[in-house]
Amino acid sequence: MKYIGMNGAVIPTAEAVISVMDHGFMYGMGLFETFRTYGGKPFLLHRHLERLKESCRQVGIPYQGDADGIMAEIAELLARNELSDGYFRLTVSAGEGPLGLITEDYAEPTVVLYVKPLPPLNEALYTKGKTLWRLRTPRNTPESEIRLKSLHYMNNVLARRELAAYERQESAAGAGAYDHSASVAVEAGAGTCAALPAEGLLLTANGDVAEGITSNLFFVNHGKLYTPEIGTGILPGITRSLVMELARRCGLKAEEGRYPWDKLEEAEEIFLTNSIQELMPVTLLARPDGKRIAVGGGEIGPVTGRLLDLYRKEVRR
Repeated sequence: MKYIGMNGAVIPTAEAVISVMDHGFMYGMGLFETFRTYGGKPFLLHRHLERLKESCRQVGIPYQGDADGIMAEIAELLARNELSDGYFRLTVSAGEGPLGLITEDYAEPTVVLYVKPLPPLNEALYTKGKTLWRLRTPRNTPESEIRLKSLHYMNNVLARRELAAYERQESAAGAGAYDHSASVAVEAGAGTCAALPAEGLLLTANGDVAEGITSNLFFVNHGKLYTPEIGTGILPGITRSLVMELARRCGLKAEEGRYPWDKLEEAEEIFLTNSIQELMPVTLLARPDGKRIAVGGGEIGPVTGRLLDLYRKEVRR
């Protein structure tokens, strides 16, 4: 993108710089939020800002998050980058400090608002779904009692690298390979699918399912909704929270808890949530040992479909 937000001003990306003494760069002291716009308007911005402000407070970064100012910055970034809608990342880095760990609060954070085009929308994905790979990379323990959306992102990067290695192996093997030019599932033998975009799932050190690399996890069995509890070390996602609210509104029983991988293999429906992809069905489970398990007959299930419809109605409100 040609333009970026920097400390409240929209400037050419080439002119945006951050100090090598910024503790976000030196020690990963910083937080971020990702969200998207619909019709030029950011969805659930106030919830994202509340989480960001509270996280900053916990680590001693003074950040107030002026919603009106950010709305204006979003509108200018969309216009100057010639986008009707965008994928946004709002980052608050701690700001400059000495070499060494400090206990004092920070004084002047660095605030950066990134934007890029949204991934191409293919509605067939919301019918045919994704593959979910069980990863060997474990979900690390959070920095504090509850996981913050912090700049400490190596665990996720290593998980993404593991997922990419599995995809390369599948492509090299041929059978059940991933065709990266394809965007929907196709039949590839009894009970299996190929050409599915993939997400990786991290488990805790105790073997409980936790979350995707960039998503929260839900599954359905016997009409009841399940999701890993916050105590597993997952990020308390904004979209996750809204989905739980929508489930309650429509009278759907929901439970948060600790579940082994086997529970996913028994599930009638599985879906993933994040602010960019909304609710994404999972129609195939994949394990490093080569085992594949089809989910829901290879298509979105009725509970997932109902919640996705309710979510999109919230977007249009």
